[in-house]
Amino acid sequence: MTHESQGDFAEFAAAAWPRLVRTAHMLTGDFHEAEDLVQTTLAKVYARWRRIPRDDIDVYVRRALVNNNLSRIRKKRVAHLLMPFLPETEHRTHSGHAEAIGHRAALIQALSALPARQRTVLVLRYFDDLSDPDIAAALNCSLGTVKTHARRGLAALRAHPNFATALSIPGAHR
Repeated sequence: MTHESQGDFAEFAAAAWPRLVRTAHMLTGDFHEAEDLVQTTLAKVYARWRRIPRDDIDVYVRRALVNNNLSRIRKKRVAHLLMPFLPETEHRTHSGHAEAIGHRAALIQALSALPARQRTVLVLRYFDDLSDPDIAAALNCSLGTVKTHARRGLAALRAHPNFATALSIPGAHR
């Protein structure tokens, strides 16, 4: 890889890191696993960097992130308990901040109870603000499949005990 394309990749990775980690955190439910997932994804993208059309970089990276997460889940096949909060944020709670952490933890726990595809569709739709056609492209599935996963995932979230206190899902009015 040329020095110029290495610089392009480094610039892309630095700019995309926060967004990718946020998405990965919602997919995995664990901050450290999210960082590992993003690192793995970016390493694979780096190996193919020169061959990726510049207009498709975001789509390519998002699809790679989703596919790597689905592979991670398939390999694990073991349920793991999520921590309701990150240890470093527990000590810094302020009034209102603790409630936000609680809401986020409840959402992550409820998302973790969903099948991987439903969770992925909801995260891409409501947290990455992708359209259904963009989600279908990222998951390499039909538009109808995306809508089915979204409908079933929202129904499961609404029925989840964490939402008995009327936590809201951003953009759930779609």
